[in-house]
Formats: sequence, structure tokens, C-alpha cells
Amino acid sequence: MRANNFGAVLGVLIGCVTVVAAAPAHAAPLPECAVVGTPGLAEFLDDAVPRLLRQDRIPGAVVSVVSAGSTAFAKGYGMANVEDAVAFDASRSLVRIASITKLFTWTAVMQQVEAGRLDLDTDVNKYLKGFQIPAIYPQPVTLQHLMDHTAGFEDYSINVAARSAAAIPPLGRYLAEHMPARIRPPGEISAYSNYGAALAGHIVAEVSGEPYDAYVQRHLLDPLGMSRSTAAQPVPSTLVADLARSYNTDSDPPQPIPFTFDNLPPDGSISATAVDMARFMNAHLHPGSVLSPATAARMHQRSFAADPRLDGYAHGFKERTINGHRVLTHDGGWEGFRSMLMLAPGCDLGIFLSLNGTGVGAGAAQFIDAFFDHFSPAADAPARTAEAAAAPLPVAAPRAGFYQPTRHNESTVEKVASVLGPSRLTVDGDGTVRFKGKQWTTQGDGLYRATDGSDRLVFLAGSRGRLYAATDGPAYEMMTRSEELPFNLLILLAYAIPALAALAMPVAWAVRRIRRRPSGLTATWRAARILAASAAGIGAIFLLNLLATLVGNTDEFLYNVPLSFRLLLCLPLLALGTGAASIALTVKGWRGSAAGVVSRIHQIGLLAGLLALTWFLWQWNLIGWQF
Repeated sequence: MRANNFGAVLGVLIGCVTVVAAAPAHAAPLPECAVVGTPGLAEFLDDAVPRLLRQDRIPGAVVSVVSAGSTAFAKGYGMANVEDAVAFDASRSLVRIASITKLFTWTAVMQQVEAGRLDLDTDVNKYLKGFQIPAIYPQPVTLQHLMDHTAGFEDYSINVAARSAAAIPPLGRYLAEHMPARIRPPGEISAYSNYGAALAGHIVAEVSGEPYDAYVQRHLLDPLGMSRSTAAQPVPSTLVADLARSYNTDSDPPQPIPFTFDNLPPDGSISATAVDMARFMNAHLHPGSVLSPATAARMHQRSFAADPRLDGYAHGFKERTINGHRVLTHDGGWEGFRSMLMLAPGCDLGIFLSLNGTGVGAGAAQFIDAFFDHFSPAADAPARTAEAAAAPLPVAAPRAGFYQPTRHNESTVEKVASVLGPSRLTVDGDGTVRFKGKQWTTQGDGLYRATDGSDRLVFLAGSRGRLYAATDGPAYEMMTRSEELPFNLLILLAYAIPALAALAMPVAWAVRRIRRRPSGLTATWRAARILAASAAGIGAIFLLNLLATLVGNTDEFLYNVPLSFRLLLCLPLLALGTGAASIALTVKGWRGSAAGVVSRIHQIGLLAGLLALTWFLWQWNLIGWQF
């Protein structure tokens, strides 16, 4: 959730974990699905985790592994608090598990389904008392859509955090006042949504009559014996001394990051120890404590896939196929913590890992690869279950262009981040697709596979002419021509050329004054020229500052839109107002202005450039304060 630009998604991307890395040379693979030798497990982790910390310059980590219904391993590595020299302890050190909190929220939803208070296929508006989801599409949003991240909400990052507990608004009020736009029909494609998870947690609170954090404590943490975990913000006084610190390890030296309060608690508020997370993993691998075996089995079934040949969702868990094994996963990133939880039900195996630094890179994916290569080596791919077997969208032909994640913003100022972050997709003459730094070759029937064996891809035709590129991990949406970076660069070029030429106007006027040559222009024409040049200059100042904001550190936007950016958004209005006045004076003074051909052509070009700028500002929601 923490981001360096609008709409960015931080955290370890479990969906992009590769499955081809070799196990360390010193460790021969154990029998399939076996984690039977704790000494061997300890030897592996005592080598792999410190190596990961060194590679990615992370201060510390905690890890726990469950197998055969018990905790096979739990240990801390490195420092939980660098300043006070506190080492990580798997049984004492609390980490912010961020979006892994969603698994607790989805488990709570399934508890209420089991109790008969909720139905996954019912319109969520039935359960909402203080506000309603607007009926933009004929299909209602259901809890199943929320669990599968297919509700069709846009994404946003502004004002998702608070600096203190007192600044956190009541969840229901926040959800009503910060409802994202619905940008596609529910059930069409997955687009990860923090708002959707928070909405589900609010519904649990509504039907149970208990605040979210109290519900989690009473119905999940306490029954599981997770006595050193909490969903409360701030962390209770009995636990706060053992809360690990996180660090911005992209800076040198690494800087500690303060506790950041989540305005959407059901999406990421839980702090927990690795030992407690082992209890949660075992509760899903060996149900009966907080979910009945039947309900847990239902929860672990596939509930959505963009195409039956791709990995999908299982009631809030993300599916991945690793070494032929079906793995249920979730990751999380908040403050500087990067965490992952992975369950392989067929192997009765689970692993939780949390790192307290922002600089998590390829080392985390390599660690997971090596772990599964060592303890769950290659097996036959799992058979797809009947659930959600039918593809919701028809397969389409590949099309070259620019693609953005389906998780993006369309209705607010955050949309402008899309222009800088799309991925280009090309199609070679032999049909090979190049996308996301990989080559994808056709497997027939519209299925493509990355040449490194790590992922699969299918193109799908969505509603309203949308085209999706769905992978085993995220899904992507083809951008329209007007949204593509090259087209927008041409628009800005149409503005920039006459705007830059306007810089020569003061020089020309100064030369005329020195030579004492009167221009012969009317006051109206001179005013029109001055206003047009001023509008162009104001626009240039705005665009330069906007670019600096987008490529800089935007962490402040997590709490609210900074005053500096609010003031910056005054400039487009000033430029447009000045440009409109210039147009009016140009029309009025066109006849009898005594202007030459060059002056008239330049004025027309300058006004056309301002129209191009106006289109750019409108396209990216930069006119006014749209947030």
C-alpha cells in the first residue's frame, strides 16, 4: 500500500514468483512434500534468510514454517530495532503484516456465512446500513466479488493512512465518504482492491454488532491462541514494547519509519508474531477451530479465474502453481514491512516471512523458489476444480499497444500516474508476444507461456471494447490511444513548441524599444499576445512541478493531499482563464491590429497549443481539485 507514486502497489509480489530457480547446491531435495527433518529445515533457513538480508540490505526478518499440523520452525534473524539493538524474536517481535490482514477478514466473512448471517452471492447493499453502493451496472456487487477482487472498483492511494489513532475516522463513515468509482461491471476481471476488503470487514462488523478489531480479537486471535497479535491501532500497551520497527532501506543509512495508522483496518491493520502466524496457517491447513472443515474446504476452492487455464483466486487467497503444487498465497507491504504467507494444502505445508525494509527485491522471490524447490519439488500440475471453470470473458487475439494494471484510477487526479507507468506489448511476425520483460510463445487456443516457464497469459475481450492481458499474477488492461504515453507526448509537444517560441516575444519587444521602432499594434492585440504567452508560461510551470511531484516521494499523499499540491492545482485554472481571455481578445482585435502574418500565425499556434494543454489537463483530471 505504501507508494512512491499515485496508485503504486508496494509489497513482495507473490504473484510474480518464478518456479524455475534451482535449490542451493549444498542441499539435495527431500522427498516430495516432505518437511520432516527440523534440523535440515533449520540448516536451510539459517543459510537462506541471512543471505536474503545481505542481498537486499534488510535489517531483519522473522520466519515460521508449519508442517504436519505443527510449527516445524520459527526464528528471528537480524535486528527488529536497530537503534536499540533489539534482535528479532519469532515469538515476541510483532510485525505489521499489512494486506495479509485480508485473510483474517475473509476468514471472518466465511464465519458469518457459516453462521447464516451472510451470503456470498447477495447484493452487499442488503448488509449496509449507513450508505449504499450506487447501481452503476445492472449486476450488483456481492461479497464473492469483494473476495475475488472483481467488484470493479478503481484504485486510490490518497488519504488511506492517518498519523494518529485519533485521526482515523469511523470505518463506515470513511467508506461512505471515500467510495471509489465503479469502472467496470462486477465479475469481469480481477483488480486488487483495498477498499473492497475494508467494505467486507465493515459488513462483518455490521452483521455481528462488533467493531472489526474486537471481532478479530474475539473470534480469530483468541480462539487460535494468538495472544501476541492484535488488529487494534495503536498496538495495546502490553505489546507495544515488542513492536518491530521498519526501515526505509532505499536511503543510506536506512531511516526508521514511524507507525502508520491504516484508515481501512480490515485491509491491513494486524500486527502479529511469526509464531502466532504459524497458528493461523495451521488453522487453515487443519480446520476445526475457527472454521468448520466444510467451510474451510469451500474457502480454499477456486472462486474466480480470468481463464480456467490460469491461476486465480480462492475466496481471498491468491492461487499460484509452484513446482506443480497448488499454493494459496497473500502478501503485504505497509510502512517498511514486506511480508508473505504461502500455504500448500496438498503438501500440508505453510511458510510466513516478514522483512522490515523497503528494499526487498529479487532476493525474496529467489528465497521462495529455493524453499519450494527444496521442500516441495516438482510434481504433476494439480487438476483444475469445477468451481469457476467457465471463463467469464471470451478469448481475444493479441494486440500490440500499451497496457496498464487493471488496478488503476480513472476518476481522480491519481489517474495521471497511469501516463508514466504503462507497459508496452509488442507482437512479432511469428506471433511471439513481448511483454513485461518476457517473451511469450503461443501454446494454442489463445494461451501463451513465458519462455522462462514462469507464467501464462491469455488475452480476453471485456465489456465496452476493453482488451485484457490476464496472467497467472496480475491482469492488465489495454490503454486507449488517448491514454498512451506517445500520444500524450505529441499533445504536449503541440503545446510546447509555440509556448517556447513565446519566450522570444519579450526579446523582440525589447529590440524594438532599443531601435525606437513602434510596433504599430493595437493595445487589444498586444494584450492578447501577452495573455497567451502568460498562459503558456503558467502551463509550463505547472507541468514541470507536476513531473517533479510524480517522480518524487509522494508518501505525504497517503495522509492527505499536501497544501503545496492543492496550490499547484490553481495554476491550470489560472492558465485556462488567461488563455480564454487571450482568445476573446484575439477575436476582438483580429481586424485592425496591424499585426503581420508571422505574428498572426504564432498567435494562432500559441492558442492551439493552449487548447492541446487544456485537453491534457482534462484527460488526466487536473482541472480543479479532483480527489
